[in-house]
Amino acid sequence: MIIDVHTHPPRHRVPVTDSVAPLAPPWRPDKTVDIRTTWADYEKAMQGIDRAIAFNIATYPETLSTEPRSAYDTIFGPAVEINNAVAEFAREHDGRVIGFMSVHPDDPNALAEMDRCFHDLGLRGLKLGMNYQRADLLGRGAWAVYARAELLGLPILFHMGTSPIQLAPLEEAYPLYVDRIAIAFPKLKIVMAHMGHPWQNDTIVVIRKHPNVYADISAIFFRQWSMYNALRLATEWSVMHKLLLGSDYPIASPQETIEGTRRVNDILEGTKLPRVPEDEIEAIIHRDSLSLLGLNY
Repeated sequence: MIIDVHTHPPRHRVPVTDSVAPLAPPWRPDKTVDIRTTWADYEKAMQGIDRAIAFNIATYPETLSTEPRSAYDTIFGPAVEINNAVAEFAREHDGRVIGFMSVHPDDPNALAEMDRCFHDLGLRGLKLGMNYQRADLLGRGAWAVYARAELLGLPILFHMGTSPIQLAPLEEAYPLYVDRIAIAFPKLKIVMAHMGHPWQNDTIVVIRKHPNVYADISAIFFRQWSMYNALRLATEWSVMHKLLLGSDYPIASPQETIEGTRRVNDILEGTKLPRVPEDEIEAIIHRDSLSLLGLNY
């Protein structure tokens, strides 16, 4: 079984007519990303994937952006709008897509919205991008959201690591802060996206000490040296079993991610540098992430 734990569903069923600016480097250093995706594009990209987790990011009171707003309308939006759309998308994909909700910790309706999404919409996890949301990762509002997520049994997938958005505070996506969250909420299942790039070593020490904290490998394969170092560190610290497959679609497709990860050792040709074990790479690709996150039902 192959599970993609990190995808963003399209906001449009059919091609959009408005001009939407692509995401240029440094979102991906190797190419621009066309974010004018449709449901059909998503379904094509997910061929070969058995199940996928899908989510977008709630904003409050307005979208954080220094880019054309149309680009951010793809992933960001008001919580109710985002969550209704993700729930509809998940329902119409007949169990192959598991929808996660998103809320903003500063929104006074955040906890009620979490309850609505869980009980009425059937969304089974929570996505937070606290740097993009300009929210305090360790603030009182966030603490209340974490407590409700733990109570409802909702795994949280955090955006972790860098961003090229000038107004998105890096501190709110710094991996070591997750240590404090996991200490306070030991039953809460957490996924740290992108292995917290470029702070993969900090992510590794956090997932090593907390049984319910994992990291996904989304959006790291196109920085080959960084990926090699991250996976070698994960090997040396014995946490390869805590890494989950994720693509960050539409930034990258699952197939690109799988192929790129399998090529992690290609840059070692002609050197004596240690390799990332290939069996461990395959284990990431075929990991039953849903069981680890309590979602295999």
